[in-house]
Amino acid sequence: MENIGSGVEWTQWLWGAATAAQLGWGLRSYTQGFTGDSRFMPVKAFAVASLFVGSAASASVLILRSNGIHKL
Repeated sequence: MENIGSGVEWTQWLWGAATAAQLGWGLRSYTQGFTGDSRFMPVKAFAVASLFVGSAASASVLILRSNGIHKL
């Protein structure tokens, strides 16, 4: 029974790391700007927006799990 608590803490750190990584990658891509062929600009814009949305979703799961809500 002692391992259950440590597993929950480990998953919270995992969700936190995923949030930070996606947000950092999104901010880096956003500030870096667009380089290359202009035809691929919409693809990069969609990718950056997806990183921000994924970061928000990961943060939401982290908040729910840290408050003890494990099922919706």
